Amino acid sequence: MVSAISRFLTSIVNKFLPDPLVFAILLTVITFGLGVAMTPNTPVQMFKMWGDGFWNLLGFSMQMALVLVTGHALASSGPVKKAMSSLASIAKTPAQGVMLVGFSSAVACAINWGFGLVVGAMFAREVARRIPKSDYRLLIATAYMGFLTWHGGFSASVPLVAATKGNPMEKLIGLIPISQTIFTAYNIFITVGLIILVPLIARMMLPKEEDIVAVDPALLQEDTASTLRVLGPNATWAERIEESTIMAWIVALFGFVYLGLYFQAKGFDININTVNMMFLTVGIILHKTPMAYARAIGAAAKGTAGIMIQFPFYAGIQIMMEHSGLGGIITNWFVNVATAETFPVLAFFSSALINFAVPSGGGHWVVQGPFVMPAAQALGCDLGKAAMAIAYGEAWMNMAQPFWALPALAIAGLGVRDIMGYCVTALLFSGVIFIVGLHFL
Repeated sequence: MVSAISRFLTSIVNKFLPDPLVFAILLTVITFGLGVAMTPNTPVQMFKMWGDGFWNLLGFSMQMALVLVTGHALASSGPVKKAMSSLASIAKTPAQGVMLVGFSSAVACAINWGFGLVVGAMFAREVARRIPKSDYRLLIATAYMGFLTWHGGFSASVPLVAATKGNPMEKLIGLIPISQTIFTAYNIFITVGLIILVPLIARMMLPKEEDIVAVDPALLQEDTASTLRVLGPNATWAERIEESTIMAWIVALFGFVYLGLYFQAKGFDININTVNMMFLTVGIILHKTPMAYARAIGAAAKGTAGIMIQFPFYAGIQIMMEHSGLGGIITNWFVNVATAETFPVLAFFSSALINFAVPSGGGHWVVQGPFVMPAAQALGCDLGKAAMAIAYGEAWMNMAQPFWALPALAIAGLGVRDIMGYCVTALLFSGVIFIVGLHFL
């Protein structure tokens, strides 16, 4: 049954889902139209919101580009490739391969979303390389499905922001410690449940042998761009210092000292910047010289095109949703019909709907927090569960929103239509786990 559902959804996606850039443009038009029709704002005001917000994610776009290239460079180093190859050797069949990828990706994303998103896709490539009869599309889709766990893990942005002094909601509801969000029975149930579900659902979506789409061998070729350059006896001083391991260790010294000081002061606070610093520091050591690492970065940078062109459109959409009040109107549709018992689930669905226009955990807290959290307080609901409902809705609907799939697709060399049918299938079945956790625990 699951395989039949995934085949049906894949056929629908192939017919109707446009390229992610066109998808972002269509969302821009829809958000603009709804803002004019449903809020007091004029078209001129909506145009101004869009333009003012268009470049708001430049810093975040650079962070995400660095996640992709530093993660890719780290994974392309000899020691990491050897470790991934050793782990991939556990799987002997296509079924074992997708289950191993699903489990590894779900666990990695629960530890840190940036790490899991990149390493999951790289590991899926390695499994495809070792098991030629694997369905490459399903392997990459399974790696992305592991992203379902991220907002219940250690890098979850909403609960971490809600627990941080100075966040936008502190004056309204106070701080919500992570003991009331991440370290709760319902969150542990949901996160562990997803870690179990992802490999199982991937196994059930495995196509019959005659229906497997063989991977283009060119996509799995070993990347040799980062190999060390052998210098001849007539090499210049400039060439020798470029290929010097001493220079790599100097960079690593700076990185390790900073990270040590950071964690000493902040504790176990892993964010996207510290992940990038760790990726860069370890990556340059494993590639041994600055230029070997630069070649690895150059090979990875070609995959950042989608991030650079699409993220500004989502920045414009987010500002239109936030500043026009449209996000609040949509949220209130759900909040106004909720009771104390149904509130977490309805907040979850409102967050899922908002995610099409604001595919960002932090953005959800800004757009939805001012409406969801005071309503939860007035109804006497658990504020921690209300915050997690916002977080879960964002994580869940990522399976139908191609925004976060871009890094994985860039690494894999695939298009969004290749994987989204599988991801939407995972969305349908994982929704049960989220609802049970929010409503019954």
